[in-house]
Amino acid sequence: MNKKLSSFCDLSNRSALVTGAASGIGRAIALELAAAGADLLIHTRASVDMLSQTADQIASMGRHVTTVLGDLRDESVRDGIYASARKHFPRLDICINNAGVDLLTGDLKTSSYEQKLQLLLEIDVTATALISRTFAAKFRDMGHGVILNIGWDQADRGMEGDSGELFATAKNAIMGMTRSLACTYAPEVRINCIAPGWIQTAWGETASDVWQKRVMDETPLKRWGLPRDIAQMARFLVSEEASFITGQVINVNGGVVR
Repeated sequence: MNKKLSSFCDLSNRSALVTGAASGIGRAIALELAAAGADLLIHTRASVDMLSQTADQIASMGRHVTTVLGDLRDESVRDGIYASARKHFPRLDICINNAGVDLLTGDLKTSSYEQKLQLLLEIDVTATALISRTFAAKFRDMGHGVILNIGWDQADRGMEGDSGELFATAKNAIMGMTRSLACTYAPEVRINCIAPGWIQTAWGETASDVWQKRVMDETPLKRWGLPRDIAQMARFLVSEEASFITGQVINVNGGVVR
């Protein structure tokens, strides 16, 4: 029994790219995959120290880990990711596009609507699409591979306010792209999308009482989601146990419905 349980969603002898892995959901995904036996290529735009901490924790599990830095809008940075994948991970067969713009904390929260929209389109949408297509083509040539993108559970039903409009624009694009890419690259490559609900990352940890109440009121399970909730779903979706799942957008949101 224990042996069977330990082998569930086993990723031994697998290697994965996780973008935006310095903190939050991306970090949780990288650590979860490492715990399942995978080696990791992890990326951040600028959070060097935090990415190093993630890498150290992965290495402490006995996994091989390589880091790559840079802004995914830059073609040379994307080329660097592909080169690192070829050099360090000849069997890299999992790509998780987690990197995205944080509009709710830090300097960007005071940017204009137009600036925020432009960044979301360039990083969340365009970079995700280009990285997905490049790795999907490589995986198809290999005869196998898995890609996982990150959407948003409220994107296709709407939420009021600037942030709701902006994130819905970007995440609906990612969710639709995922479904179409899955059709293009099947049967060799599986491509899915996780749509998180209210997840307690940096913004959620400091959200006002109004938002805390809203989350509880809207979520049947009556708690914030945690990064590990997304990470555990990611581990399942990239494993052989999910071999008949592709082209899906899967909500991980504590039971929130329309």
